[in-house]
Amino acid sequence: MCGIVGYVGTEDAVPVLLDGLKRLEYRGYDSAGIAVQTKDGLQWRKCVGRLTELEEALSKHRLQGRPGIGHTRWATHGEPSEINSHPHLDGQGRVAVVHNGIIENYQSLRDQLTAAGHHFLSATDTEVIPHLIEQELANGAADPEAAVRGALKKARGAYALGILFRDQPDTLYAARLGSPLIVGLGDNGYYIASDVPAVVKHIREVIYLNDGEMAVLTSEGVTVKTLDGETVAHTTHPVQMAPEAAERAGFETFMLKEIHEQPRVLRSLLEQHVNDAGQVQLPEVGFSDDYFQLLRRIMIVSCGTAYHAAMYGKFLLEHLTGLAVETDLGSEFRYRSPRIERDTLFVAVSQSGETADTLASLRLAREMKCKVCSICNVQGSTLVRESDSVVFTEAGPEIGVASTKAYTAQLLAFALFSIHVGRARGEITDAYAQELLEALAGVPDAIHYVLERADHIRAIADKHHDGPSALYLGRRFNYPTALEGALKNKEISYQHAEGYAAGEMKHGPIALINEYLPVICICTQTADEVYEKMISNIKEVEARHGRIIALATDGDKQVSTFAEDIIYVPAIREEFSPLVNVVALQLLAYYAAQARGTDIDKPRNLAKSVTVE
Repeated sequence: MCGIVGYVGTEDAVPVLLDGLKRLEYRGYDSAGIAVQTKDGLQWRKCVGRLTELEEALSKHRLQGRPGIGHTRWATHGEPSEINSHPHLDGQGRVAVVHNGIIENYQSLRDQLTAAGHHFLSATDTEVIPHLIEQELANGAADPEAAVRGALKKARGAYALGILFRDQPDTLYAARLGSPLIVGLGDNGYYIASDVPAVVKHIREVIYLNDGEMAVLTSEGVTVKTLDGETVAHTTHPVQMAPEAAERAGFETFMLKEIHEQPRVLRSLLEQHVNDAGQVQLPEVGFSDDYFQLLRRIMIVSCGTAYHAAMYGKFLLEHLTGLAVETDLGSEFRYRSPRIERDTLFVAVSQSGETADTLASLRLAREMKCKVCSICNVQGSTLVRESDSVVFTEAGPEIGVASTKAYTAQLLAFALFSIHVGRARGEITDAYAQELLEALAGVPDAIHYVLERADHIRAIADKHHDGPSALYLGRRFNYPTALEGALKNKEISYQHAEGYAAGEMKHGPIALINEYLPVICICTQTADEVYEKMISNIKEVEARHGRIIALATDGDKQVSTFAEDIIYVPAIREEFSPLVNVVALQLLAYYAAQARGTDIDKPRNLAKSVTVE
């Protein structure tokens, strides 16, 4: 959620920190700050609001020095304010700390430290960390490193930390438990960050810290240790992300860029996983055909947008494999005393691979002796490292807070996985698999078709954006599409929206329909009764004078008799229509947000990666 960046090396730290924090803005924040080691000791600047406020403060009161740490905060304990912003210091100004996560026992620690004479300035949980370190030094810790280790052994919860000492030049400490933190190796020094994009233009290799590890960085190198002081043989990974991947490339927002990247992302995923013989190749899944033949149940767990992908995955897996498939929210699964057999395949879905509730659910499934397959976008993430197998979505960095290309890549990953499992189990023939893959091959061009009609979608959004609410309706494979379309609208335009299974409309939501309510109806044509049922549901909206916006197949004349506005999409096989339909709804939400004047890439109160409960 919060963003951390740190640097030790030969250059002035301040420009490095500011650039890194700008590249972490997508994580969501309400305040920002930096601390650097200067010739006059530790100096810091912090402020409420956007990074432009911090830059203005630095232009008035310049800082220069190295090493340094920076932070963007998303408030948990204590309202957004300058005093609650990071970095936090100890009582003597000797230790500066930035923190992502939550120290769950902070109140008891704070009480103990207060009793020992410490004075706290903020309402945050983070401030106990520098004071704990100060107390460890007062108690005789051999050196700053020992003080950090001793302090962290007393803290419970989740943390990613960057720590500077006034009296220890050329040294930066980092530690991780539950919250993501990477160490970057570059030509001009060493870096820490919440995510690779923050420092991608500076580094060649990256170290992914594991839980319970801390790193000591100097301009001479990096040492990774446990909290007991034992040196860990760390593994470095080459940085595969191009620096330009984290740029807007001429688009007005990252979100619009990422919407337009979807055809390329999906085409690349198909080329990578479908061979010349027309067979799905998922080598990193690793499980044998015999394993899938004996499998009886799949459990899919995820959060937010990824949960809508999981719902689609459930429908498609059941449709193509004959398996019983269940979905659950990570935040619910871990607390509901789930009963799953050890021969259940547990599938975890996360864009970042660091979603706290999804990771906790995965660990619970592991305790139940389940095999785990993850669908993830980030190599080296915690989710990937803790899974038995993986399907990488290969969407590239997604900077906009509201997920777009990562979502459609998750849908395609589920499509490929379902075909793979269906073939392994003998539920679908080679000929049927070929037919499905040919339909998937047409998806990128179908999305291009939608993108080329963006001006028409913008006109519809301009017409309907000012209402207080909107209702999204879909059936079967497009029920999750309705949920995702409503979520996109809520996330970036702040217009209240609800997604519903169209057949459930009569069980409550129909009471909302009047002549002011936009109702977005996903009624792309299929060869069975679902289309007819959807038309019947739309007729019920029409009878109550709802403002119908239909998402329909190109050439469908029937919808024009009752829809106020129509967004046409190309004909696509029903199983894969959500990959195309959702792009139209992404654009509808995008242009509604634009018309309402919101901050599209950085919507209020939201974080890109939810790394705490």
